[in-house]
Order: sequence, then C-alpha cells, then structure tokens
Amino acid sequence: MGDFNLALLIVTIVVCVLVFIINLYLLINYQHPDDVNQAYIPKFVVVLGLSIASISILMLPADVANRQACRHAIYNGACNVTLPMKELWLFVYILDAILVFFVIPFAMFYYEGDQDMTVLKRMKSSLLWVVSTAIICALLLGILYGILGKVDFTVRRLSASTQAFPSSWDFSSGQQCVGTGASQCSAYFASAASETTWTMRTTFPEYIVALATIVGSVLFTIFGGVGIACLPLGLITAFIRRPKAVITRSQYIKEATELAKRARELKKAGDGLRQEEKSGNKGRRWRKNVKRVEKELLLLEEDVNDLEEMYPQGEQAEATWALTILGYLAKLVLGVLGLIVSVAWVAHIVIYLLIDPPLSAFLNEVFIKLDDIWGLLGTVAFAVFCFYLLLSVITGAMMIGLKLVFITIHPMKWGATLMNSFLFNVGLILLCSISVIQFCATAFGYYAQATAAQEIFGHTLQSLRGIKYLYKYNVFQIGFIGLAGLTFVYYAAFGWRSKKPSGRFQLST
Repeated sequence: MGDFNLALLIVTIVVCVLVFIINLYLLINYQHPDDVNQAYIPKFVVVLGLSIASISILMLPADVANRQACRHAIYNGACNVTLPMKELWLFVYILDAILVFFVIPFAMFYYEGDQDMTVLKRMKSSLLWVVSTAIICALLLGILYGILGKVDFTVRRLSASTQAFPSSWDFSSGQQCVGTGASQCSAYFASAASETTWTMRTTFPEYIVALATIVGSVLFTIFGGVGIACLPLGLITAFIRRPKAVITRSQYIKEATELAKRARELKKAGDGLRQEEKSGNKGRRWRKNVKRVEKELLLLEEDVNDLEEMYPQGEQAEATWALTILGYLAKLVLGVLGLIVSVAWVAHIVIYLLIDPPLSAFLNEVFIKLDDIWGLLGTVAFAVFCFYLLLSVITGAMMIGLKLVFITIHPMKWGATLMNSFLFNVGLILLCSISVIQFCATAFGYYAQATAAQEIFGHTLQSLRGIKYLYKYNVFQIGFIGLAGLTFVYYAAFGWRSKKPSGRFQLST
C-alpha cells in the first residue's frame, strides 16, 4: 500500500475513534439526571446514531481524499488498494436507514413504555411495534423495487465508418476529424434522433438509499432552507436582544414571582394530565394538551434563563455578568461568519445548480485552489461547508417545531435532555444526513467528481425511475432557496424585535 493510502487509513481510524469519544462525552453531559445509570439501550443507540451521522458527513471529504490517494504512487496498481468507498457508502447508509426506521423507534417505545412493566414485557411490546412497522416497510419496498427499481440513462448512439490510418495529425476548424468525404465526423454530427434510453435495474441497497434520500430531501428542503437563514441571523438577533444592564432586586423579585405563578399553573395542568393518562383517557384532546404543556414549559425555562442572565447571583456575580457579555459577543462573531457561509451557499446553489449552463464552478474552484496551497486544506473547507449545512438543518427543525408545533418538541439542553428527546433528534439528524451528503455531492460535483459518492448520488439516484424528475427540474434546490429567502425576509421584518411576555397558560377544553 502506498504511503498516502496508509496515512489515509490511519487518519480514518483515528477520526472514527475521536467521533465515538466526542459523542460519548456529549451523551454524558447532555443526559438528564433521571437517566443516570439506567436506560443503557437508548444510550447505546444514541452514541451509535450520532457516530454514524458524523462519520457519514466526513465520508465525502474522505472520498475526495481517497480519489487522490494513488495519484503519486510509485508502483502500478496502487489505486486497487485504496479504501472501498462504494461498499462503505452503502454499508453506512443502509445502517442509517435501519437505525432511523427500526432501531430508534424500538428504543423510543422501550424508553417510554410503562415503568411498572418488566424489562422483558417492555422489550416484547416495543418489538411488536417495530416488527409490524418492518413488515409494512418491507412490503412497500419490495413492491416499489419490483415496479420502479430501474434507472433510465439517456444515451446517444454514435457511429462512423472506418478510415485509413493518417500519415499526419493536422486538425483545424475545417478539419476536426480523421478522414475526408461525406462521412467525415459522422459520429460528431449525430442527429437528435440518435438519442435513446438505456434501462437497467439498480441494486436493492442503492434503491433503499435512494428512497431514504427522498424522504430526507423533503425534510432537508424545509428545515435546511429555514435553518440556513435562521442559524446566522438567530445568533445576530440574540446579540441584538441581549440584556443591556443588570436589573434591580425589586424587578427581579417581581419577575420571579410571575414565573413562580406560571410554574404552579403548569404543575397543576401536568398533574391533571397524569390523572387522565392513568384513567385511560388519552384521546386527541389529551395529546393536544400535552403538547401545549411541553411548549409552555420550554418557554418558561427560557424566561427563567433570561432572568438569571439579567440578575446574576452569588459571590462571583460580576464575573458571571462579564462571561454573559463575552458569550453574546461570540454569538455576534459566529453569526457574522455564519452569514458569510450562508450567503456563499445560496450564491453557489444559484450560480452552479440553478443556472444551466453554470456561470461558474465557484466554491468548487475555491476548494481546488485551497488544495493547491496545502493538500488537505480544500478538503477541510469542504467538510466545514457540509457540517454547516447539517447544523442548518438541525436549527431549522428546532425553529419550525417550536413555532408550528406539527412535530413533537424535543429540546436538547445541557444536563437536562431525556433519552426520548435524544433519540428523536438523533433520528432526525440521521435522516437528513443522507440528503445533506447527496446535496453536497451535487453542489460540489466538479470538486467531488470521480468519487464513489458521485457514482451513487450523482448518476444512479438522479436517473432512478419515478424520482429523476425531482432532480431534473431542481425541485429541492428551488424549494431550499425559496424558503431561505422567505426566512430572511421574516427576520429582516420581525426578527430584531424583542420577545413579548408569554400570556396566561390555558388547556384546551
């Protein structure tokens, strides 16, 4: 194996180990105190899911580096001993789909099961739900694969007559091809009627990846389009809304009394909902009220944190206030940098993807020039842009989930995150990570050309029967840009305003 190949293999192993350690650290520090020393099955799934999501994002830069691994090899056949990226892609994304659709639901059913039941009964109940889902999914996948599991490639049949081997190779605008006469360049000047469709059946693993990508692409378009604007503008808005000065003690007592009143109302509402649950009255109104309680509790916690920021207490109150101000300054700096990255992303999508032919390769050329400066500098920048897109998806999911409440709210908080919230967010990250990679492989097609990811996501997926038109007409890219523009307008019009106090909480009757 060449030196570069060996170095790439070592870096890959080290990065995988570091990813696992970092995700284990996040789990330990984010978990709720009630989950300490228990819920080991959900915890294992969380660490595994986060690791797979992180590794899948890093695999595209690794794929680009793997493509160049044998460029400077000193012996023939070095390209045959590089990393088997296509097999790794399929393995990672099939594992991704299994985690999202089977393992994570099982872990959530197990975690949220009746605590009075034995472990065996909880596992049996959770497994029953998952097996039922698996049977339905297997039937649907089998039917869809049998009917639509084919790729249609548009090809052009070219033909030309044989010519005598020339004694000279002089070409000009009037002599573009070998030979003379009426048949000159007959293949070059082929008519449009020579186009035809070449159909072949894709493999079942590639078809599963394709369908998972479509599901993730819908979520990616919505969450990513909103998040790519919310992520930087939210940080800048947080700086604008920052507390300007410490409030007085009397103001603190007044606000704390109001928050305590809201907390008592929430506790009373929660006790009532718990009694309804025990009596078996878990209808549509009950679920609606549970979501209202969750939303109001989240808002209450935010108001408590804001109050603690405006009135720091303890012996080191001045130091705490100074750290608060520095934190908001850091948000401003990160928000400005993020805004630059967001604008670069939007501009790149318009210039390279939506305009045909592209006006410029834009970021592709930037990454190539960075690689010329230092071998992995462009790859690192490429990885940063991919990770930023995934962070945008997570930000958009949290924003839409809080504002529209069409999905269950599962906030991630340091030292106060329950395992069901962990599992929900991990599933969302895994589902969208496939689409993020597919989107990056398309957006940076010039930089990531001739990679295994480009073969899977660039050719097979975009030629898959029944799906190819979504990519042919840039449906996801147009939706992404449209939502990003609407979100930017919303923030420009309303985002800078201060938050209004929450009203009196009431349950639905």
